[in-house]
This record gives sequence, C-alpha cells and structure tokens, in this order.
Amino acid sequence: MARPRDVIDRGDLVLRRWRGQRDFAAAFTLIEESLDHLRPWEPWVARHDEEHTRALLGRCDTWWASGEVYTYAIAEDGAPVGMCQAVRAAEPGGRRVGYWLHPAATGRGLATRAVAALAEEVFTLPGVAYLEIVHDRANTASAAVPRRLGFTELRREPAARPVAPAGSGTAVVWRLDRPAG
Repeated sequence: MARPRDVIDRGDLVLRRWRGQRDFAAAFTLIEESLDHLRPWEPWVARHDEEHTRALLGRCDTWWASGEVYTYAIAEDGAPVGMCQAVRAAEPGGRRVGYWLHPAATGRGLATRAVAALAEEVFTLPGVAYLEIVHDRANTASAAVPRRLGFTELRREPAARPVAPAGSGTAVVWRLDRPAG
C-alpha cells in the first residue's frame, strides 16, 4: 500500500509524522499550550488529558499502517506548532483534512501552507480523487484555508455531534479535486 512520506519538508515549514509514544511529550505540551485557543472549536478538547493524548498517539501508528489516517506535526524551525491530518473519507477516493495551530503560530499563513503541502503529498497516492475540509460555519479562520487553496464550497449540513462550544451547529464542506495530469 502506498503511503505519504513521513516528512514533508518545505524549508522553514515541515510536516513530520507523529510517531506514537516517542512524540508524547511534544504533542501533550503543544495541546496543553493551545487549550484555550482550541476549546471553542474542538469538542475533543473537553476530554484532553495525558491518557487521552497517549491513546491518540498510540492509534496514530495503527492508523498510518492501515491507511486510515495520516497525522502530522506541523513544525516551524524544528518546533511543533500544530497538527494536521488526512482521514479516509466515507466515500471512496476521498480524504478529509483537519488542522489546527498553537495560538502563537496563527495569522501567518502556516495552516494554509501546511494544508497545501499535505494536499500535494496525499494527491500522489493512488486512488485519492479529492480532499475535503469540514469546519463550523462560525469558524472564519478555518474557512480561510480552503478558500485560499482553491477548494469549492460543496454544501452546508448539520454539524457532527458534539458541537463545539463556539459552534453554530452548521458544518461547511469544501472539496478540492485531484489536479489533472
């Protein structure tokens, strides 16, 4: 089975595969420092603790091996500043992309650059026909990423439960088809 590279290097921005328990300290610290920033938009933050982070990282290796989820640390100048991932979509040929940044890393285009690098890499895999990004309608910062990268808004639908505290309850679904060629 073809898989994306473990490291996607874009100079000062690098996507590096999260490697199970070896990356626990870095991942836990990154999440801890980002809790207030993430809490309004990410329902999983309510369950955040050491056990939850260890379990997540433990699943990263299994998910990677199965091709279900490819999870990366977003690193700037060698330090993790966020996470992004590509999850197998419900429909064949698709992947859903998720991303978040440490609050000190926002507003500089890092999420856009990270998603662009991830998209380019995932489109090298056979059978990936499209990528989707789903975010809450009220999350305008997340909406900027697919808009900048040429995704097309497909639809608005009821958000998955539980809805994040700042969420509107409406999910916006964007799609980017595999480039021709």
